[in-house]
Amino acid sequence: MRPLHNESAHPAAAPGPADRTGRLVILGVAASDSHAVANHLIAHALRAQGLTVVNLGTCTPVAEFADACERHPEAEAVIVGSLNGHIHEDLHDLADAKRQGRIHCPVIVGGNLSVGSTKDDSAIAALYELGVDHVLNRPAELIPLLDALRLDALRLDALQVPAARPLAAAVAR
Repeated sequence: MRPLHNESAHPAAAPGPADRTGRLVILGVAASDSHAVANHLIAHALRAQGLTVVNLGTCTPVAEFADACERHPEAEAVIVGSLNGHIHEDLHDLADAKRQGRIHCPVIVGGNLSVGSTKDDSAIAALYELGVDHVLNRPAELIPLLDALRLDALRLDALQVPAARPLAAAVAR
């Protein structure tokens, strides 16, 4: 099969750890959650993929994520995990932090995102309403998402979209 006009005969390889050197993410567990094992495993996996991880650990309120974003303007994403299911309450002030410009990059959440054994889409919709940008179901989705967000930011920068310049500049570093 011949490639379409915009496809290469030899598609580019997926980014590897060397391609991610110098990229930084902020990681933590939601404010009311003290589950550390998954946090450490995700930090280890991200570092193995070449990313620099600022790991805020467990019981991290939105204000601490915002402080970390201010200390690390090059951050590409804030990644928040939850196992106890109380992330909605823990992120109640996320939208304010984003409006104030204290959190300038995409916010990604994953884990057990609601209390109880029955899960429905309303819990995910509520997270988006709080200011979350991406909700993941599996840890394996994280690296591809981070790579896609970087490409999107670089494309926006190439288009010279003024509102996207700060993020794209941070991502390009």
